[in-house]
Parts: sequence; C-alpha cells; structure tokens
Amino acid sequence: MKAVRDGRSGRAPKAREEAPDLPGVWSAYGVLLQYPRKRAGLNQQQLGDAIGYSLEQVASVEQGRRPAKAAFTAAAERALGAGGVLLALQDEVDRAKLPRFFRNVALLEADALSRFSYDPLLVPGLLQTEAYAQALLEAHFPPLDEEVIEQRVAARLARQALLARKNPPGVFVFIVEEDAFRRVVGSKAVMRAQLEAVLSCSRMRNVEIQVMPTARGAHSGLNGPMVLLESTDRRRHVYVEAQDVVTVRSGEDEVSEFWLRYGMLRTQALSNEESSRLIERMAGEL
Repeated sequence: MKAVRDGRSGRAPKAREEAPDLPGVWSAYGVLLQYPRKRAGLNQQQLGDAIGYSLEQVASVEQGRRPAKAAFTAAAERALGAGGVLLALQDEVDRAKLPRFFRNVALLEADALSRFSYDPLLVPGLLQTEAYAQALLEAHFPPLDEEVIEQRVAARLARQALLARKNPPGVFVFIVEEDAFRRVVGSKAVMRAQLEAVLSCSRMRNVEIQVMPTARGAHSGLNGPMVLLESTDRRRHVYVEAQDVVTVRSGEDEVSEFWLRYGMLRTQALSNEESSRLIERMAGEL
C-alpha cells in the first residue's frame, strides 16, 4: 500500500509526536481538582488568583502535565473546601516525580519499619540538601530537562519526611564511605551545608549515621551499595541500585546473606559518635 502523501509537498507527513509518558496520578489529581473548582463557580484564572498561581500553572495541573506541589494542594484545599481529597493524593503525586525505575522501591521504602543502607559514593538521598541534590542532577548525563530536575529534587526532599514519620516510626541506619563526604559536590559552601545537615540528622533518636573510614581498607561492603528494608508486616527486602538500574530481592536465603553482611559492616564502621566527630572535622576543613 502506498504511503499517504501531503498534498502540498508530495511527501508523506511526519508521524505525530507521541505525548510524553506522564504519570496517571497527575491526570487523576487534575480531574479531582476540576470538580470542586467548577462547583465553586471558578474558572482556572479565578482559582489561580485565589491561590497565588498563574492561569498556565493551574491549567497544567488540571491537564496532568505538571504535578501539584504541596503548597498548591494546601492552598487549593483552603480555597475550594475540597475536604481533603486533593491532600489524599499528594504523596502519590510526589512519588510519581521520582524516576520510573525507583518508584516501586519508594513504595517499599514508605512502608518500611527499618531501613539500613550502605553508600560508597555519595551522601544518600534521604540525607541530601536541596543544593546537593540539585548539583548531582545537573551533572546527570544525558542532561535532564530543567523541569525534570526540579521535579526530582522536590521528590527527593519529600521522601525525607520518612525520617520524622510518627505512625509508624521508622529506624534508619546509614553507613557511608568517608570519601563520599569528602567529595565536593556543587561547591565547598554546598558541601559544608550538606555535612552540617548530616550532623543534624545524626542527632535524631531514630537515625544512626556511621562513617566507613578510608583507612579501613578491604571490608564486607566493597561489592557495592545496598539497602535493606523491613516492612510493617515484617517482610524483608533488599534492593541494589547502580547506573539507574534497580534490583529487588526478597528471597529468604538471599536476604539473610545481605543482613549478615550488613551486620559485619556495622562493626567495621565508626560508631555514630565517632562518625559525628569526623564529619565535624571534615566540615571545618572546607
């Protein structure tokens, strides 16, 4: 069969570009937003004026092209008397800002009673400052779109609410290589603020931060990073991430080996108190 020709050029027309693969929860949120807005007798411009956002921003959220931030949701709830339906979706909206490969892991993480991790290269995401996360994502290659960077930074910061969650509370242990704290990401000022943020987290009663000193040499974690999770129903999972590829394991024998390995790592790393003193010295050197 011959290709259909464009009448003016005689060439086959280009296929229409596919719409970007946006998360369905953003569209669902947009539909929910339209209902109370219309019930209140407001158009998009009027809603934007009422909550301090532009017409374009409101339209983008309603069309599912842009995720609502927590501040947008709070303002819309107040202005429209939405009864909490928008707020109920906010966690899912935020989670969908994460890269696709990480979203299922984020669900496991959100349900975890305990999270133990070993990070050899970078300060872990749950401890990152906004400026540190921004610098990392700006260094991503191939380069990320500015809006994608903004969304991923926001999602990373939103995940950090897990550290202060009360119901149920979680226990967090971070073992981080000394070199990860010495790598200057962004600038010295950014790194100094990052180390100070890590120290602040180390003072939380449910958080332990242990530095693996470079002087330790060979140890049981050198095969790479790992995260161990125990869920509210006491199921154990392990996930390993490298180069945007995530592997999750939950088999009893396999998971048990990781738990044993992590137990050894904790004995090889500096204690929380020793680690805090070392991080303070590193911050003072910047």
